[in-house]
Amino acid sequence: MDRDAYTSIQYRVDERIATITLNRPQARNGYTLAMADELRAAFDRADADDEVRAVVLTGAGKDFCVGADLSGGGFDLTQGAPDDPSSGASGASGASWSEPAGRVTTRVYAMNKPVIAALNGAAAGGGLTITLAADFRLAAADAKLGFVFPRRGIVGEGCSHWLLPRLVGQARAMDWMLTGRLFSPEEALAAGLLHSVHPPSELLDAAYALARSLVEHTAPVAVAVSRRLLHEAHTMTIEEVHALESRLVLHLVPSPDAVEGVTSFLARRPPSFPGTVGKDLPPFLPWA
Repeated sequence: MDRDAYTSIQYRVDERIATITLNRPQARNGYTLAMADELRAAFDRADADDEVRAVVLTGAGKDFCVGADLSGGGFDLTQGAPDDPSSGASGASGASWSEPAGRVTTRVYAMNKPVIAALNGAAAGGGLTITLAADFRLAAADAKLGFVFPRRGIVGEGCSHWLLPRLVGQARAMDWMLTGRLFSPEEALAAGLLHSVHPPSELLDAAYALARSLVEHTAPVAVAVSRRLLHEAHTMTIEEVHALESRLVLHLVPSPDAVEGVTSFLARRPPSFPGTVGKDLPPFLPWA
């Protein structure tokens, strides 16, 4: 995708933080196929750029994303799918087709850079599921949140049935996903879905403060390994996790990053970690 040809999002980098902005404010950032593919391309771009240390995902205008764009009178998210009659392949298997919210969550899940979602206004349906693989979700105090799928006659996507119970537990996921009700930022914070809640005017400042803290104080290789291991460890036995952590200790303790971490701590100065995700990830990671 041409990096200058985004039509549904904006992308910029400043102070080693990439900002990806959903940019259809006239449609309350309604989710479309174009937006899905542009988001995936933007996360690819951020992950491949060693100048980028953290990503902030936000929405232009009053809302983060109200979910699928329904302005055409229905869901407009399946063009090109094998079972779409307009594709000329009606009845063909859709096993290889990827629904548009999952295109983003699977990419965010695999990121080497931490992702901070700043939820302003409404974040509903796919507008909420696309944030479930982010490392931090911050919300404005007046945000409206909801997994509204059953109220529209469909089921949740964006890997929400896998991600949400791991974030908030099975009972709360059942509540939100089966009723489709809207819930408050305070309820989401208490359940563990949100990292923090802020006055609307302070939301982006809080997101960038968190991003700068990661940029200024943490080693990119250590963050990349740890964020993915936190995702993957529940699929491993405790013995497998111990074996992998042991290899990581042997690999990372003598590294220039570890030397810098100790040296800067003893010198009481900010660290300047030399390692980069592009060159210095351990070669034995099982998910590589």
